[in-house]
Amino acid sequence: MSIAIKAENISKAYQIGEFSTGTITKDIERWWALMRGKEDPYLKIGETNDRSTKGESNIVWSLKDINFDIQQGDAVGIIGKNGAGKSTLLKILSRVTTPTTGSVKVKGRIASLLEVGTGFHPELTGKENIYLNGAILGMRKHEIKKHFDAIVDFSGVERYIDTPVKRYSSGMYVRLAFAVAAHLESEILIVDEVLAVGDAEFQKKCLGKMGDVSRGEGRTILFVSHNMAAITSLCNNCILLKNGLLQESGSTSKIIDSYIMSGKSLEGEITEDEIKYEQAYEWAKFKTIRTVGSRGVSSSFGLNEEINVELEYEILNDGETIFPSVHILDNMGTCILTTFNGNSANTIVDPLFDKPLSRGIYKTVCTIPAFFLNDISYSISCFLVPKQFSALAIARDVLSFSVIETGEMRVEYTGHWMGLIR
Repeated sequence: MSIAIKAENISKAYQIGEFSTGTITKDIERWWALMRGKEDPYLKIGETNDRSTKGESNIVWSLKDINFDIQQGDAVGIIGKNGAGKSTLLKILSRVTTPTTGSVKVKGRIASLLEVGTGFHPELTGKENIYLNGAILGMRKHEIKKHFDAIVDFSGVERYIDTPVKRYSSGMYVRLAFAVAAHLESEILIVDEVLAVGDAEFQKKCLGKMGDVSRGEGRTILFVSHNMAAITSLCNNCILLKNGLLQESGSTSKIIDSYIMSGKSLEGEITEDEIKYEQAYEWAKFKTIRTVGSRGVSSSFGLNEEINVELEYEILNDGETIFPSVHILDNMGTCILTTFNGNSANTIVDPLFDKPLSRGIYKTVCTIPAFFLNDISYSISCFLVPKQFSALAIARDVLSFSVIETGEMRVEYTGHWMGLIR
């Protein structure tokens, strides 16, 4: 099988702030280097694109030394957090912009859909924009005529095809734009995260069309998305970017797993010196609270991971009976479940906890099953409750964690899964 796209040492630098080096001397040095075909001397001090930190240089590498080969007929997902360089890479591959260093070799014609309504004129009708957009994408007039009925039928906006697109909703825009790009007789189709605008029915239709284009017609697809279900259903291989660097490439399941792991850090743990109590209890205190997955302490978990909330606490007085409790809250602050063992006539008390304890350090684990929580962010509040309820230790919103979609529990629907739990 032949190579459709070959990227060799692609780097893209952007200058943030004002468009000069700050002094005329440095500007002349830069101009003289470029005139002689030399590398810009000020690119050497450029920094990786980590938007979460304050940098020292005004030169930022949106991409740095990217190398990969994509085989003809492959469906490749490009994933990573916001600011990883995904859209910049697609713009370079689509020849919207040029790399600062490196080169891209492409075999075949490219159709790209990078932004909603790119190439559309708001005053023209849907019909006129099909011809305009098709021409921009490289289609001949006879090609557009040949596919016109199929484009209109796929877009689902036939009733408004003679209406100026300035009156279209964003969903209608993306329907028509995708329909044109999908019917271009190109060897390579590049799609950025635009399907998020469409409804569930249209997402399903688009993914089906891209699957047909890749598997049925042998065309190459590059697809950027934050929706792991869509990536899983369409792509056989993936590329993972982080801060403009290529972290890893390979099979989709392996790379999605790496993407989920890339968010893992010791942020999923808080120790006694960091715990702030809304209310303290004289005879018991937390030592450590952590969230643990299949591969250790983390603040990020795949949907298919079991999550353990581990509480380590110290009893400071012999004879205390302590009920540890965990509350899980959604990203709006609504408590969706608790593990509290009360001491009322209507509550069954776990005999494990309903007994006096000696001074010392204890550990309690609350296990949240895999496929139980939805793919949103959650927070944890923890409590140490004495039997007499005279006072209790309250550590509210002490940790947060997120659950990430892995594409499992899905068939065709790739939209947002409603509800707080699965």
